[in-house]
Amino acid sequence: MPAESLPTVRTVQAVHGLSKTHADSDFHLALSAEMKAVYGDAGLLELYGRFCCGDGFVDSVMRKIIWQAVARSCGAGLKVESGAGFKHLETFEIGSGVFVGAQSFIQGRYDGTCIIGNNVWIGPQVFIDARSLSIEESVGIGPGTKILGSSHTAEPTDVPIIETDLQIKQVRIGAWADIGTNATILPGVTIGNGAIVGAGAVVAEDVAPFSVVAGVPAKFIRWRKSADQPALPQL
Repeated sequence: MPAESLPTVRTVQAVHGLSKTHADSDFHLALSAEMKAVYGDAGLLELYGRFCCGDGFVDSVMRKIIWQAVARSCGAGLKVESGAGFKHLETFEIGSGVFVGAQSFIQGRYDGTCIIGNNVWIGPQVFIDARSLSIEESVGIGPGTKILGSSHTAEPTDVPIIETDLQIKQVRIGAWADIGTNATILPGVTIGNGAIVGAGAVVAEDVAPFSVVAGVPAKFIRWRKSADQPALPQL
């Protein structure tokens, strides 16, 4: 069909959201356990550099196995694309069916907590400050999104701001929420279940469940509503 004949808007089925998560093979699980026993966490982190950026089958499998071996816990079906990085992977609790996009970076902290629920999709080039983070199940995080979890106190004023203490504030993204491309979630924010954050939004305040927000700073736009849902309360 010629390009000019294609419809300007098409609706097709979701891919990641509808895919089934299958149990990892006994071979993968055994290899992950053996590599952890042989290399230890430090050795596996060094080894990760050999497979981090490749696009081949072996690179993909080895990224998955190293994440599984080092993370505090990890479910089945993890997929880690090329160039994806991390810090303090040992603090991550990863659910089943999680996708981590190319060149994304998830930064934990040695004494922090990073929880990523089942069926979460993290797009390419996402940066996540995961020092106190909870992402619940079936969340989509668009390409280029930034989730920030800390900021400097900026006190006292007689020293550079970068020398002042950091405040780490928990970020929680509720189940079924969707974060648009290049959005920024600021420290301490809770995104409610089923909420939509528009592309490029800067979210400085909590977002109500099943609401739609957009803009800089993000503001309430409307409630999500399906024909078979009861009327949702207004703000």
